[in-house]
Amino acid sequence: MYQYRRRLTREVVFGTFSLGGYQPIRVESMTNTHTLDTSATVAQCRRLYEAGCEIIRLTVPTEKDAENLRNIRAQLRRDKIDTPLVADIHFSARAAIKAVEFVENIRINPGNYANTQKFSNNEYSEEEYLKEIEHVRLEFAQLVEKARQHGVSMRIGTNHGSLSDRIVSRYGNSPEGMVEAALEFARICEAMGYYEILFSMKSSNVRVMIQAYRLLVQQADAELRYAYPLHLGVTEAGDGDEGRVKSAMGIGALLEDGLGDTIRVSLTEDPVNEVPVGFAIVKKYNDFHLVNGDRGHIPLRHIIESRNKQANLDRVSDELPPFDPFSYQRRVSSQTVLADFTIGGHTVPRVETEIHASLTDGVAIFEEIVQRLAPKKLQDAIRSEFVSVRINSEADLDYLDELLGRLGDAGRFVVASTSDVSHFARLLDKVPKVRFDILEGERLENDFLQLLGNERFAAVELCFLHNESGIAVPSRVLVHLAEKLRKRGVSRLLFSVLSEQVVFVYRRLVQAFNSLKLDYPLVVRYKGEAASRLENIIDSSVQAGTLFSDGIGDMVALHTPLSSDDEVNLAFNILQGARIRMSKTEFISCPGCGRTYFELEKATASIKQRMAHLKGLKIGIMGCIVNGPGEMADADFGYVGAGKNRISLYVGRECVAENIAEHEAVDRLILLVQERGKWIEPAEFL
Repeated sequence: MYQYRRRLTREVVFGTFSLGGYQPIRVESMTNTHTLDTSATVAQCRRLYEAGCEIIRLTVPTEKDAENLRNIRAQLRRDKIDTPLVADIHFSARAAIKAVEFVENIRINPGNYANTQKFSNNEYSEEEYLKEIEHVRLEFAQLVEKARQHGVSMRIGTNHGSLSDRIVSRYGNSPEGMVEAALEFARICEAMGYYEILFSMKSSNVRVMIQAYRLLVQQADAELRYAYPLHLGVTEAGDGDEGRVKSAMGIGALLEDGLGDTIRVSLTEDPVNEVPVGFAIVKKYNDFHLVNGDRGHIPLRHIIESRNKQANLDRVSDELPPFDPFSYQRRVSSQTVLADFTIGGHTVPRVETEIHASLTDGVAIFEEIVQRLAPKKLQDAIRSEFVSVRINSEADLDYLDELLGRLGDAGRFVVASTSDVSHFARLLDKVPKVRFDILEGERLENDFLQLLGNERFAAVELCFLHNESGIAVPSRVLVHLAEKLRKRGVSRLLFSVLSEQVVFVYRRLVQAFNSLKLDYPLVVRYKGEAASRLENIIDSSVQAGTLFSDGIGDMVALHTPLSSDDEVNLAFNILQGARIRMSKTEFISCPGCGRTYFELEKATASIKQRMAHLKGLKIGIMGCIVNGPGEMADADFGYVGAGKNRISLYVGRECVAENIAEHEAVDRLILLVQERGKWIEPAEFL
């Protein structure tokens, strides 16, 4: 929980290379052509290969598609493309039995392979439950045996939206159900002496996805013979920045935990676009392995057992997690008020951005602040709620007075930062919050602490600037200060660390705060200095997004080279990806595959253009019925492919309109939203 250690897994054969163990974390993508179209599929595979894609997956809905894998594979190998191929199977056991002859790996979904999935909500007696498991065993054993004969590995890939009725009847549509569905199939594999398997636990909900993988590792490592590799991915992540942020948050959170051996970024775009995003996510971890090697990962079950043993002790062990890894609960914090906003408690996390321009440039900095700040009537808009300015000199204090005068009422949303005690003292009665930066190795004297008190106009944020010191140093310094100030009754305090390693630093800080029952609000600050826009988006999403997905953080502030608009949008995308602050419509859209028979990207763009103003609404856009109806349970409305140029519309899991012509389906979706009382006219929204 407090340092990066990769989980050591069994190496599984994967064509020309192995997966897991000390191997690099591999990047996968998937074709969205029809598998019966040999030339189109080969052409797309070639483009993926040229983009560096290390594993290519193809959808195999029928036996005919499976048979055509022979032709696709033969052409690729003639073209000297030896990239491992994966057959993606849903429902059809016969397609799986044929496909295994022509691929290096076969992915099966335990929710619909030899299982019922009708969303019947029927209760299963114990006898019925066991009877269906036996049916699954008999069907699945045939595939396992053939995979063994052909030297083919297998991914047991559970999707949150496609669990069998039997599993849902006992576990619900939950991480626990996802894990049990996968373990049922893994038990069959091990009973037959077949160990070339890996797992995936995908969901469009980042928090559910993270929890499911962690729970799988805990249970599988306790029960199964080997620690099997993991394939990571957030399914139906969407497109654009939102899709990249959600994918980086879910995949990155688990990679930070040391979990994951291969990944796929699922974007509603050309699949080639997924490849550079995937490599941007895994680069840090693959580079780490090259330089440092691996020391193994402490199994989560050992951490939990240790936590349970220590439950009655006043202070927890250094290795105990600061949160429950298997369920979401936001860290409990006290509330403080800044300007018109409450920080902490149960309020949504707030967004702060920093102005990089000098205060001496009065016109430019005034215009930038006005552009960033949300007027009071639009305080839920995607704008920065606080803008920070840096005070480096006495002259800056004078410029600040002039700036606040020009801003008038908007000036109450301006906050300031400094590392100079004399400047800090003068700022306390000028702005609603002052951030005091604590330099590594710096000692704060008692006369500084005497400046802090509840009667001052400004709340105070104590921020440790973390560069070279160990992960535990910021928490020791900040906890020492927090204890002193609590004894003096100072309540209007916030704490933060400005670092490139915020996941482990903040986990350690929260652990220390929890042990002493310190509930001051935390500002999550991430310092990013990557060269490219994509890398900054990925790194910020992994670091800050992991914390908010685990319930840590009351405010977010990103310090990156990104433009102000990019930085603000990124902060809100991270909060929305963690499902802690819904500031716009969430589109749960799949990347499409050979099962999609309508123009998915075009439809997604049209729906987003016309419905993006519906704040907080979740709309699913699915290429087919494989995961569509199940994921509709997490969406308010669904737009799901039903055949060639035909669409079905859903409310939750309920199909309310079937086989609508594609050209009228978006209008019908909007009408459905209106009928259900969820529509707001764009002019009214503004």
